[in-house]
Parts: sequence; C-alpha cells; structure tokens
Amino acid sequence: MKHIFKFITAISMITPTVISPGSEPSPQLLSSSQAERESPLACNAFALSPEARKRHFEEDGPALLKLKKSTRELPDGYEFEFPANSSTYQLLTEWAFEERLCCPFLDIVLRFDREGGPLWLRLTGRPGTKEFIKLELASAIQ
Repeated sequence: MKHIFKFITAISMITPTVISPGSEPSPQLLSSSQAERESPLACNAFALSPEARKRHFEEDGPALLKLKKSTRELPDGYEFEFPANSSTYQLLTEWAFEERLCCPFLDIVLRFDREGGPLWLRLTGRPGTKEFIKLELASAIQ
C-alpha cells in the first residue's frame, strides 16, 4: 500500500493536468490521430471479415444479451452489468475488440467492481453517441 501511495504521489507531481470523471480531455491531451480524424456515427459492419461479422452479430451479441443483468443510463451513453466470471469476460473482450473496428467512435470500457462485484461494459462517446446506442442496441437497453 505504501508503494502505491508513493507511486500516485510521484505521478501527481509530474502530471499537472487533472481530468475529472466524466469530463472530456482537452484537445492537448488527445493523441494527434484522435484530433485529426473523427469517424461518422455509423456502424461499418464491413470493417469485419465475413466470419468475424457473423460471429459478432449472430453469436457474440445475442449471447451477451442473454447474460446482461442490468442497464444504467449515463449522460453520454450506457453501462451494462454482466456476471463477473472468466467466460463472460472473454466473450466481452472479443465482442469489444470487434465492436471498436465497426464502431470506432465508441469509447468502450470493461470494469470489474471491487469486492467480487459485477463486470460492467460501458459504451460512451462524443455527442450523438448515446442516441446511436439507443437506436442500435434498443433490445439491450430494456
């Protein structure tokens, strides 16, 4: 614990910028590739190979819908609760990896809550993303 505190203290001394949860990073903190391009708010299923597309939309997506326990609405997207086991985590990471290819505008975060809590999938993004998620994942949001 002492080492973690020292590490956090050292990082805070050399990092003058603070980003509060839910805030957008300043343009200076975005990578040059993020600042230079912005993909449309549209799914490009053809970014996946035919095999990956079939698995993503016909197998992984429906399997995750069956595993979803709850949904939280966020100001800029949604968060979905899943069982915190290794098979669900593997399925979610595979889905997330493919999803970032067909929907590069999404911010995708997987998080385990402490003390044996649930696994969460957070989908957020720039303005318009929440509405896109609501339309495209309507069955997941219910």
